Amino acid sequence: MSYPAPDVPAASANVDRLPRYPHARSPAPGEMLEVAPGVRWLRMPLPFALDHINLWLLEDQDEVGAGWAIVDTGFALPVVRECWEKILADLAATPRGGRITRIIVTHFHPDHIGLADWLSARTGGPVQMTLGEYLTAHAVWNEIGGHGTQPMLAQFRAHGLSRDRCAAIEAASGNYNRGVPSLPTSFRRLFAGDSLVIGDHCWEVRIGFGHSPEHVALYCAATQLLISGDILLPRISTNISVYAVTPHADSLADYLGSLDRLRDLPEETLVLPSHGLPFHGLHARVDAQHAHHAERLALLESACTQPRSAADLLPTLFERELDPHQTMFAMGEAIAHLNRLERSGRLRRQAGSDGVTRFVRV
Repeated sequence: MSYPAPDVPAASANVDRLPRYPHARSPAPGEMLEVAPGVRWLRMPLPFALDHINLWLLEDQDEVGAGWAIVDTGFALPVVRECWEKILADLAATPRGGRITRIIVTHFHPDHIGLADWLSARTGGPVQMTLGEYLTAHAVWNEIGGHGTQPMLAQFRAHGLSRDRCAAIEAASGNYNRGVPSLPTSFRRLFAGDSLVIGDHCWEVRIGFGHSPEHVALYCAATQLLISGDILLPRISTNISVYAVTPHADSLADYLGSLDRLRDLPEETLVLPSHGLPFHGLHARVDAQHAHHAERLALLESACTQPRSAADLLPTLFERELDPHQTMFAMGEAIAHLNRLERSGRLRRQAGSDGVTRFVRV
């Protein structure tokens, strides 16, 4: 169970390589702001320290007529539904009308898929997403197949998290189903490399890994726009975790490889992220993310002169106090970095007689 949470800032870069923000302000909840011809920016509240998500509306046209494609849907809060009702009413008053042609979901996290089923029923727009994200959403919602709170807590205990901290996480669990009260029972599958004709433009489906199983980003070459979802954010590092269902996954390598596959896009691409402001400076931001994670890996390696568990190492990665919600993400992140160090031969995994997994420098 995971969705974006605040992380430590990415490693510093030269000032001239920092992201550049062409829009001085973000839209208020329920407001639409045009960021490019045919592309409108929405911002919805979230009930976390990371307090917002960006959603996107694209002018569309199909065999029925004019309409709008939605990209991501928000967390299922009453205020978010109210914002959508206002937006749908405002769209209906535009010359092209308010018909929704499709609802594209970048990935299964609740701030992205939360209202997809409701919006689909409300508007008639079909849901489009990858198979990996669709099936993972259902597995997490139903807590089956190794997904869910109890497998997660067993993993955290095996990596040294105390009984009290596990109990606090368990007491605070349930955010996924609160944020996603229902899921679509059918969808139109997206594949890597698909070309989606949305309005007057083609958008290439690009798949990313590490943050979620089969995350969709959309790139339009004609307008040099990238709807990046959570794969690339301007100021924070997206959560990269290892989950109980894949305990030895090298999620960090998967994520960094996904970032590198964005390097073929122009540097002046306007990146439309799920959190933060739209920005220019894609290549520099990819470099900054590599530097950030290299720094995190070096810190962990230097801390493992003696065998250390992921829970032991939380203060090394995160200097601030962590609430139960943040601890859940922090544990997944720590395990991801330790798995990367083990896979690259820099740390060795040890199974303790107390049942706790620890890592030590080679």
